[in-house]
Amino acid sequence: MSETGHSWRLEFKAHPAEAHRVRQWATTRLEHPDASQVAHELFVAVLATGTRAIEVTLSTAGSRVRISVAGSVELSILHSHGPGSLIVSALSAQSGLNADGRGLWALLTMKDET
Repeated sequence: MSETGHSWRLEFKAHPAEAHRVRQWATTRLEHPDASQVAHELFVAVLATGTRAIEVTLSTAGSRVRISVAGSVELSILHSHGPGSLIVSALSAQSGLNADGRGLWALLTMKDET
C-alpha cells in the first residue's frame, strides 16, 4: 500500500448494471482485497433509494482505504442497515452514514504481514 494518499471520484448512473462497473473501478484503483466488495455493497444500498446518480469516492492514506458512496436521496433505516451492511461491517474497520444522510462510507485497513 502506498505511503502517500490518493483520491478518485466518479459518478455512476443509478442502475443495477453499474454495480459491476463500480467493482471493476475499485479493483483498478485500490489494492485492498475487500475494496471492490465493499464498494459494491455501498453502491447497492444507495441505489435502492431511487436516486438518479451515485457518486463513488475512493481515498487512500498510508495503510487506510476509505470508500464513500452518495446519492441525492436520504437513506432510510432499511437502506443504511440492510443485508449489505452486515458484509460491510464484517469487512471494514469502521463504517457509517454520511453526515447529510445521503450516503455511506467504510474504512478499510491493511493488516501488517509480520
